[in-house]
This record gives sequence, structure tokens and C-alpha cells, in this order.
Amino acid sequence: MAGEQKAKAKMEQAKGKAKETVGRAVGNERMTAEGQAEKSKGDARQAKEKTKDTFKR
Repeated sequence: MAGEQKAKAKMEQAKGKAKETVGRAVGNERMTAEGQAEKSKGDARQAKEKTKDTFKR
């Protein structure tokens, strides 16, 4: 389960970064903001998983 969540976090980060980059390239502020939000969500999920790993040991 933890590996699945880590992969999901990485996927959200990558998807968010791509969306943010495309949004900036085409000048779409909404897409840029959505990308930043997705990237932040992935960052938060990754931090949660790292915290769980720390307490597991």
C-alpha cells in the first residue's frame, strides 16, 4: 500500500509540473494554478508517506 501511495505522489507531482509548465507556455493562468495545486498535493502526499516510514522504523 505504501509503495502505491508513493507512486501516486510522484505521478501527481509530475502531472502538476507538466500542467504548470504548459500553462505558463501558453499564458493560461488557470492551468498554471491547477498545475501548482496538483504538484502541492503530490508533495503533501509524499511528505505524509515519508513521515509514516519514519515512524514505522
